[in-house]
Amino acid sequence: MQDLHGVHSAAFDIAAITGEIRAEAGYGRDGHSARTLLREADLRIVLLVMKAGSTMKEHRVSETASIYALTGHVRLRLPDRVAALSGGSLLVLEPGLQHDVEALEESSLLLTLGSRGKT
Repeated sequence: MQDLHGVHSAAFDIAAITGEIRAEAGYGRDGHSARTLLREADLRIVLLVMKAGSTMKEHRVSETASIYALTGHVRLRLPDRVAALSGGSLLVLEPGLQHDVEALEESSLLLTLGSRGKT
């Protein structure tokens, strides 16, 4: 996990990290795994990797979230619709929105979470 305290920038080799995640026991067992790339008071960035057919059960996050599909194809079930994301697609979710994620094929996603604090 990267920490920017005292540093002006951070760089990540997403392909290499994706490979590391796919080699982890949790990925093999659960069909999906994640690695927090950056955790700051106002921003969190998480790389999610999912096997085809795996599902992340219904959940919600308290922050505004964006989900950027790097590779593959996923389907998110939202309260009012189903959203499909494939490589290069971006979806933004309002805080507290309940959803689940299903990988229709092997996929990698970049999840960005905004600040929990009030402005």
